[in-house]
Amino acid sequence: MIPQEIIRRKRDGGELDAADIRSFIDALAAGRLSEGQIGAFAMAVWFKGMSREETVALTLAMADSGDRLQWADINRPIADKHSTGGVGDNVSLMLAPIAAACGLAVPMISGRGLGHTGGTLDKLESIPGYMITPDADLFHRVVKQAGCAIIGQTGALAPADGRLYAVRDVTATVDSIPLITASILSKKLAAGLQTLVLDVKVGNGAFMAERDQAEILARSLVEVANGAGVKTSALITDMNQPLADSAGNAVEMRNCLDFLAGRKGNTRLDTVVLAFAAEMLEKSGVAASPEEGEAMARRALSSGKAAEIFARMVSMLGGPADLIETPDKYLARAPVEMPVAASRSGWLAACDARGIGVSVIDLGGGRRHPADRIDHRVGFSELLPLGTRVNAGEPIALVHAADEAAAERAAAALAAHYSISEDEPALNPVIAGRI
Repeated sequence: MIPQEIIRRKRDGGELDAADIRSFIDALAAGRLSEGQIGAFAMAVWFKGMSREETVALTLAMADSGDRLQWADINRPIADKHSTGGVGDNVSLMLAPIAAACGLAVPMISGRGLGHTGGTLDKLESIPGYMITPDADLFHRVVKQAGCAIIGQTGALAPADGRLYAVRDVTATVDSIPLITASILSKKLAAGLQTLVLDVKVGNGAFMAERDQAEILARSLVEVANGAGVKTSALITDMNQPLADSAGNAVEMRNCLDFLAGRKGNTRLDTVVLAFAAEMLEKSGVAASPEEGEAMARRALSSGKAAEIFARMVSMLGGPADLIETPDKYLARAPVEMPVAASRSGWLAACDARGIGVSVIDLGGGRRHPADRIDHRVGFSELLPLGTRVNAGEPIALVHAADEAAAERAAAALAAHYSISEDEPALNPVIAGRI
């Protein structure tokens, strides 16, 4: 394999065969390619694209660049969900235990915050003692005994993706549909999944701001995953406002516990979580239809079984056994809490969801640089949904900050992120489509 010949062929618009793609990725994983060669390959793909067959071959080669998890001793369908990222998007935290309570095994490998979007692992790290990188034996044991485990990617899973992504990040090639597809799916294939559901966000708080962009990405992910042997579907969901009524880390963990306790019904978050639970159960053959799957998920919540499974997962991964019962004992609170007042009377008509995510970072709840330490205490809670009627001066959210000055800046920024109208707004449906 001569790397520059593969790069040249793709640069000139040619189609690479599966053997050449695998040879290139094997060399990348083994450290035999320079960063210049990796960057040139990524840029060639960015400009010339890849066919569906090439993208499947790239995904499979990256998945095979490290370990593949095996679940032969677990007599349950192996299923997972992935989100392209949003603000106040803590669906995974509730979805995994709900799906497990209904009979699935969910080995969920999640990520940290990326850009303005929050990360599942950062939220879990607000729980004292929770291990996001357990060894393989413990990960397997938790999935088998609790039904689900939410952890971070280890270096042994799809290592080629880690090196390729690092180069993409500094060569302006992150937003290539084939490379995004292979990056997401290689890790899911390495996790040994049988079924997968995808949450592709669209709106001003998503990486894909336009519906057509989101559909292109969703179709690529679904077609490539199915082509690689994993039964997959996608829901396109609205991200023109935070999904939960909280944005941050510990505040979203409190939101998760409230949801599992049944205190977040009839919300946009409730709609999305139950829709994905239904999709996972129907796709895995546990439910005969999405309607049956949603009914099963509702029973798992109302019975308390999903909360019990979440508590078991947390305890087995090093967290406190009584987190559900006494969250205030473990989830740190910011020293300053400040209400954000509505600037005028009217309807909450629109918001800058991305701006809200950036404001969480400004508070210290996200990273400007990879090595930054996160303040898990800070963020926003009690965010009112769009379509709410408010009076001037009434609170539309609560800021959690490290000091008074930071709280005042965040409160002013959050108020500026919302538009208040005299007319009741027409809102987008939270679930925009299915692929």
